[in-house]
Amino acid sequence: MEFVRITNIEDPLFADMHGLMGRIFPAEEVLSFDLWKEPLEDPGIRVFVAVHEGKVVGATEYRYYEDDNVAMTDFTIIGEPGLGIGAFLANQRQADLQQVASEAGKELFGMFAEIYDPYRIEHHEFGGIKPMDPFVRREVLSHLGYRKLDFPYIHPSWNNDGETVSELDFCFLAYDPTTTSLPGSLIEKFLRRYYAVLAQKPEAWEQMVTQVGQRSQVALLPL
Repeated sequence: MEFVRITNIEDPLFADMHGLMGRIFPAEEVLSFDLWKEPLEDPGIRVFVAVHEGKVVGATEYRYYEDDNVAMTDFTIIGEPGLGIGAFLANQRQADLQQVASEAGKELFGMFAEIYDPYRIEHHEFGGIKPMDPFVRREVLSHLGYRKLDFPYIHPSWNNDGETVSELDFCFLAYDPTTTSLPGSLIEKFLRRYYAVLAQKPEAWEQMVTQVGQRSQVALLPL
């Protein structure tokens, strides 16, 4: 299996990846095809696909912010069961992020992720791919060390229509296991930067981000 980076919207592997996203994720979680041009060309955004026998069978997008020494897993897609795609993507991503942080003279502090709450997303089948089932994914991510940040989380729809999405928790994987909380200011800074690309953000999201930013620390809870 190959771990291949995509940096151009014209790359035929990107069309395959975008099609895979559309089959797996709800529409409000998928950025439209044309709007991917700038993210793919952004050196700070890392989009990779897992290619097996010439076919895109998985994908992951993530990014690293050197100033705060944190990363974000945007998504992980397992397109077929039984190929070890999830482990392959996680291991390759981790090695790549460690290398990027090392080149910046740092040791990676941790990684954010939005993780579906299976009790709120039961209506979606995620393409019928069982490894993508929210119950399975949440348990796997818990085993990897992700914990839920203790605040009610919503995010703006990637349809850029000002609607909210409320079926996920905002989580963090701290590589120092003694870390029990994060500064609210770090969370606010991260979320405002991460969603800056969307012009239409709901007022409820603005209020949430402001409120969490006013907290000195936000606890990390078990998933």
